Amino acid sequence: MNLTWNPTDKPRLPKISPTGWLRVIARGLILIVILLCGVLATALLRLVEAPVFKEKRPITPYVTQWVCRAAFLVLGIRHQTRGERMNRPGAIVANHASWLDIFALNARKRIYFVSKAEVASWPGIGLLAKITGTVFIARDPRQAKTQTVLFEKRLLAGHKLLFFPEGTSTDGLRVLPFKTTLFQSFFGLDLRHKMHIQPVTVVYQAPQDQDERFYGWWGDMEFGPHLLHVMAARWQGSVTVIYHPPVKVDEFSDRKALAAHLETIVRGGMPAGRQISG
Repeated sequence: MNLTWNPTDKPRLPKISPTGWLRVIARGLILIVILLCGVLATALLRLVEAPVFKEKRPITPYVTQWVCRAAFLVLGIRHQTRGERMNRPGAIVANHASWLDIFALNARKRIYFVSKAEVASWPGIGLLAKITGTVFIARDPRQAKTQTVLFEKRLLAGHKLLFFPEGTSTDGLRVLPFKTTLFQSFFGLDLRHKMHIQPVTVVYQAPQDQDERFYGWWGDMEFGPHLLHVMAARWQGSVTVIYHPPVKVDEFSDRKALAAHLETIVRGGMPAGRQISG
């Protein structure tokens, strides 16, 4: 393993065989049908859910869970979990290795992602993010107060927000240092004594005879080619989502202490050879 994190050091994607393209077509068509059914079901249910429950979403997150579980079945990737999912008010933080994280983390827990604002304008992905209740934030210090208010509103409505404190995705072989900015939102007077944060570690195992970074998607890697190679794989690997015990926000003096503690726990959930900081 390369112990020094180099975002430009990307695995070479092998040429897809004719049988691989057949798997791409078959899996792709099924996934499209599943996603379209999920979007349609969510849109129709929101017509009732939104006016009755306002900010709360007691129904539609189950559609998202169904879609994500079905996606792993279609791809043939083993999805497994360890630990207990948090039922207290609060948020979730996890390491970030791939676009597959969205499916892996949604498949077993009703959550709402926190994403950079530009994702909202991405074709296809932006629509899926919006309809599933993603919270979009701008990387602009001038909007910090507005974003804090938005966080508080969603958290107090019972939404479990999930964000990736590394601020970027990696090759899946390490956990980068956590950025502390978003943690400040939890220290507001309305949240500090009510909120818990659950650290989660996502661990990918590549298919046999493939680069161990097979599922990693980071830097300037293009989404399309990476998606095609995952769908083309004859043999797939696995993803394990590890839920660690949640911590109470008011047990920490400030956002830096909270972020450092959560970073240590998330990194500690990685296999022994991957417990490096990049």
